[in-house]
Amino acid sequence: MFMSLGTLVLENERCLLRPLELGDGRLLQDAAFSKPNLLEFSPSSIHTEELLQAYVDSALQSRTEGLRYPFIIFDKLHGKYAGSTSYGNPSFKDQRVEIGWTWIGSAFQRTGLNRNIKFLMLRYGFEVLDLQRIELKTDVRNMQSREAMKKIGAIEEGILRSHTVMQDGFRRDTIYYSILADEWSLIKSSIFQSFS
Repeated sequence: MFMSLGTLVLENERCLLRPLELGDGRLLQDAAFSKPNLLEFSPSSIHTEELLQAYVDSALQSRTEGLRYPFIIFDKLHGKYAGSTSYGNPSFKDQRVEIGWTWIGSAFQRTGLNRNIKFLMLRYGFEVLDLQRIELKTDVRNMQSREAMKKIGAIEEGILRSHTVMQDGFRRDTIYYSILADEWSLIKSSIFQSFS
């Protein structure tokens, strides 16, 4: 699936998502370093130049392996690079994919940017890739992320216990959400009715 996407650019009036590139670490530094614990609930760290470059390298390696399609996020409203997001963990037979690895700098949070990102990725997933299921997941302790998922119409499915090892060795519980193809039309016409 990801290999066939080529150079995928998703865009609306608010933001542009383009494929992450090797030199993008420097473009993401302001957003990544905006808060020391920006990725508090993620197994990744990006708070130094070295860690941020390792994150980019890992994302690009995962794209080469067909496991992930990472984007860099450009916020048109502020004229700045804001973070990164990805499609990942595809199952072609089952027509499903995950949207995740999403982080945006603290200045861009609660500005509507994330909802625009999710709209573009959901629309492309359901309307172009013809997916039947899109998954999202987060640390069960990450209430901000959980609320954001609910606000875009994702349905809470359940908790996988001791699922992911965090930066400090803690084993987090991971909570899953999803949106199904037959739910997209209503979500698009209600939650995302003002989006383009």
